[in-house]
Amino acid sequence: MENTPNNLSNVDCTEDCAICLDTIEKKKTLTCLHSFCTACIDSVFKLKPACPICNTYFGEYTGTQPEGTMVVTRSWLKLPGYEHCGCIVIEYSFPAGIQGPEHPNPGVRYSSTSRTAFLPDCQEGEKVLKLLRKAFDRRLTFTIGRSVTTGLNNVITWNDIHHKTNVEGGPQCFGYPDPVYLSRVQEELRLKGVTGDD
Repeated sequence: MENTPNNLSNVDCTEDCAICLDTIEKKKTLTCLHSFCTACIDSVFKLKPACPICNTYFGEYTGTQPEGTMVVTRSWLKLPGYEHCGCIVIEYSFPAGIQGPEHPNPGVRYSSTSRTAFLPDCQEGEKVLKLLRKAFDRRLTFTIGRSVTTGLNNVITWNDIHHKTNVEGGPQCFGYPDPVYLSRVQEELRLKGVTGDD
Protein backbone atom coordinates (compact mmCIF):
# COMPACT_ATOMS: atom_id res chain seq x y z
CA MET A 1 0.00 0.00 0.00
CA GLU A 2 1.30 3.42 -0.92
CA ASN A 3 2.10 5.95 1.82
CA THR A 4 0.18 9.14 0.94
CA PRO A 5 -0.93 12.10 3.03
CA ASN A 6 -4.51 12.17 4.17
CA ASN A 7 -6.88 13.81 1.74
CA LEU A 8 -8.40 16.75 3.62
CA SER A 9 -10.13 18.34 0.64
CA ASN A 10 -13.53 16.97 1.66
CA VAL A 11 -13.18 17.81 5.37
CA ASP A 12 -14.93 20.96 6.62
CA CYS A 13 -12.19 22.86 8.47
CA THR A 14 -14.35 25.81 9.47
CA GLU A 15 -15.01 26.36 13.14
CA ASP A 16 -18.06 27.92 14.70
CA CYS A 17 -17.76 30.54 17.42
CA ALA A 18 -19.37 29.33 20.67
CA ILE A 19 -20.54 32.90 21.36
CA CYS A 20 -22.27 33.98 18.13
CA LEU A 21 -22.71 30.40 16.79
CA ASP A 22 -21.52 31.52 13.36
CA THR A 23 -18.30 30.81 11.46
CA ILE A 24 -15.33 32.32 13.32
CA GLU A 25 -14.17 35.64 11.88
CA LYS A 26 -10.76 37.06 12.76
CA LYS A 27 -10.01 34.05 14.95
CA LYS A 28 -8.63 34.63 18.44
CA THR A 29 -7.37 31.56 20.33
CA LEU A 30 -7.00 31.82 24.09
CA THR A 31 -4.23 30.08 26.04
CA CYS A 32 -6.82 27.48 27.10
CA LEU A 33 -6.93 26.67 23.33
CA HIS A 34 -10.58 27.69 22.78
CA SER A 35 -11.11 29.93 19.74
CA PHE A 36 -13.69 32.66 19.06
CA CYS A 37 -14.33 35.62 16.79
CA THR A 38 -12.10 38.44 18.03
CA ALA A 39 -15.08 40.83 18.34
CA CYS A 40 -17.14 38.25 20.26
CA ILE A 41 -14.50 37.34 22.85
CA ASP A 42 -13.50 41.00 23.31
CA SER A 43 -17.12 41.88 24.14
CA VAL A 44 -17.38 38.96 26.61
CA PHE A 45 -14.13 40.00 28.32
CA LYS A 46 -15.56 43.49 28.98
CA LEU A 47 -18.09 41.81 31.31
CA LYS A 48 -16.06 38.88 32.64
CA PRO A 49 -12.48 38.02 31.63
CA ALA A 50 -13.06 34.27 31.41
CA CYS A 51 -13.34 31.72 28.63
CA PRO A 52 -17.07 31.08 28.01
CA ILE A 53 -16.35 27.38 27.47
CA CYS A 54 -14.02 26.33 30.30
CA ASN A 55 -14.24 29.41 32.58
CA THR A 56 -10.45 29.87 32.69
CA TYR A 57 -9.78 33.41 33.87
CA PHE A 58 -7.54 35.84 32.05
CA GLY A 59 -6.79 38.70 34.39
CA GLU A 60 -8.67 39.60 37.53
CA TYR A 61 -12.45 39.73 37.72
CA THR A 62 -13.91 42.53 39.86
CA GLY A 63 -17.56 42.50 40.92
CA THR A 64 -20.14 45.12 41.87
CA GLN A 65 -20.19 44.70 45.65
CA PRO A 66 -20.85 48.00 47.46
CA GLU A 67 -18.45 49.43 50.05
CA GLY A 68 -18.41 47.43 53.28
CA THR A 69 -16.25 45.63 55.80
CA MET A 70 -15.27 42.03 56.52
CA VAL A 71 -14.14 41.43 60.11
CA VAL A 72 -12.79 38.05 61.23
CA THR A 73 -12.69 36.78 64.83
CA ARG A 74 -12.05 33.38 66.43
CA SER A 75 -14.30 31.50 68.81
CA TRP A 76 -14.04 28.32 70.89
CA LEU A 77 -17.51 27.42 69.64
CA LYS A 78 -17.55 23.90 68.14
CA LEU A 79 -19.28 23.41 64.78
CA PRO A 80 -21.10 20.08 64.24
CA GLY A 81 -18.74 17.87 62.25
CA TYR A 82 -15.70 19.88 63.42
CA GLU A 83 -15.68 19.19 67.16
CA HIS A 84 -11.85 18.99 67.19
CA CYS A 85 -11.43 22.75 66.67
CA GLY A 86 -13.00 26.13 67.32
CA CYS A 87 -14.58 28.28 64.64
CA ILE A 88 -13.87 31.33 62.54
CA VAL A 89 -16.58 34.02 62.67
CA ILE A 90 -16.87 36.40 59.72
CA GLU A 91 -18.88 39.61 60.15
CA TYR A 92 -19.85 41.43 56.95
CA SER A 93 -21.26 44.93 57.33
CA PHE A 94 -22.51 47.41 54.73
CA PRO A 95 -23.79 50.95 55.31
CA ALA A 96 -26.73 52.30 53.30
CA GLY A 97 -25.79 53.98 50.05
CA ILE A 98 -26.72 54.92 46.51
CA GLN A 99 -26.23 52.56 43.58
CA GLY A 100 -23.39 53.42 41.22
CA PRO A 101 -23.18 53.04 37.43
CA GLU A 102 -22.18 49.37 37.78
CA HIS A 103 -25.41 48.52 39.64
CA PRO A 104 -28.85 47.68 38.20
CA ASN A 105 -30.47 51.03 39.13
CA PRO A 106 -27.87 53.83 39.34
CA GLY A 107 -28.90 56.63 41.69
CA VAL A 108 -31.39 54.46 43.63
CA ARG A 109 -30.78 53.97 47.36
CA TYR A 110 -30.08 50.64 49.03
CA SER A 111 -30.35 49.95 52.76
CA SER A 112 -27.64 48.86 55.19
CA THR A 113 -27.20 45.21 56.05
CA SER A 114 -24.96 42.84 57.96
CA ARG A 115 -24.32 39.09 57.75
CA THR A 116 -22.47 36.61 59.97
CA ALA A 117 -20.85 33.44 58.63
CA PHE A 118 -18.98 30.54 60.22
CA LEU A 119 -16.04 28.36 59.19
CA PRO A 120 -14.23 25.64 61.13
CA ASP A 121 -10.90 26.89 62.53
CA CYS A 122 -8.86 24.15 60.86
CA GLN A 123 -6.38 24.05 57.99
CA GLU A 124 -9.04 23.78 55.26
CA GLY A 125 -11.22 26.39 56.95
CA GLU A 126 -8.23 28.75 57.01
CA LYS A 127 -7.69 28.13 53.29
CA VAL A 128 -11.34 28.97 52.54
CA LEU A 129 -11.09 32.10 54.72
CA LYS A 130 -8.16 33.39 52.61
CA LEU A 131 -10.15 32.78 49.43
CA LEU A 132 -13.23 34.50 50.90
CA ARG A 133 -11.05 37.51 51.80
CA LYS A 134 -9.75 37.63 48.24
CA ALA A 135 -13.32 37.44 46.88
CA PHE A 136 -14.45 40.22 49.23
CA ASP A 137 -11.52 42.44 48.23
CA ARG A 138 -12.42 41.88 44.56
CA ARG A 139 -16.04 42.90 45.31
CA LEU A 140 -17.41 39.45 44.42
CA THR A 141 -19.10 38.25 47.62
CA PHE A 142 -22.18 40.49 47.48
CA THR A 143 -24.03 42.48 44.85
CA ILE A 144 -27.11 44.69 44.64
CA GLY A 145 -30.29 43.22 43.20
CA ARG A 146 -33.43 41.30 44.13
CA SER A 147 -33.39 39.23 47.31
CA VAL A 148 -34.44 35.63 46.75
CA THR A 149 -35.57 35.27 50.38
CA THR A 150 -37.52 38.54 50.80
CA GLY A 151 -38.43 39.39 47.19
CA LEU A 152 -37.27 42.99 47.73
CA ASN A 153 -35.44 44.85 44.97
CA ASN A 154 -32.44 47.18 45.29
CA VAL A 155 -30.97 45.38 48.29
CA ILE A 156 -27.54 43.90 49.04
CA THR A 157 -27.62 40.17 48.31
CA TRP A 158 -25.22 37.23 48.27
CA ASN A 159 -23.50 36.77 44.91
CA ASP A 160 -23.39 32.96 44.43
CA ILE A 161 -20.64 32.28 46.98
CA HIS A 162 -22.49 30.32 49.64
CA HIS A 163 -21.76 30.90 53.31
CA LYS A 164 -22.76 29.04 56.45
CA THR A 165 -24.84 31.63 58.31
CA ASN A 166 -25.97 29.20 61.02
CA VAL A 167 -23.91 27.03 63.33
CA GLU A 168 -26.37 24.10 63.28
CA GLY A 169 -29.20 22.75 61.17
CA GLY A 170 -27.27 21.21 58.28
CA PRO A 171 -27.32 22.37 54.66
CA GLN A 172 -31.08 23.00 54.60
CA CYS A 173 -30.62 25.67 57.30
CA PHE A 174 -27.30 27.02 55.92
CA GLY A 175 -25.50 25.39 58.84
CA TYR A 176 -23.35 22.48 59.90
CA PRO A 177 -22.83 19.54 59.65
CA ASP A 178 -22.17 19.65 55.92
CA PRO A 179 -19.13 17.50 55.05
CA VAL A 180 -18.84 18.77 51.46
CA TYR A 181 -19.30 22.51 52.13
CA LEU A 182 -15.61 23.49 52.22
CA SER A 183 -14.87 21.81 48.89
CA ARG A 184 -18.12 23.12 47.34
CA VAL A 185 -17.45 26.75 48.29
CA GLN A 186 -13.90 26.47 46.90
CA GLU A 187 -15.41 25.40 43.57
CA GLU A 188 -17.85 28.36 43.68
CA LEU A 189 -14.89 30.66 44.32
CA ARG A 190 -12.90 29.07 41.49
CA LEU A 191 -15.79 29.78 39.10
CA LYS A 192 -15.39 33.46 39.99
CA GLY A 193 -11.66 33.31 39.33
CA VAL A 194 -10.66 33.17 43.01
CA THR A 195 -8.01 30.53 43.62
CA GLY A 196 -4.91 30.11 45.77
CA ASP A 197 -2.74 30.25 42.65
CA ASP A 198 -2.62 34.03 42.28
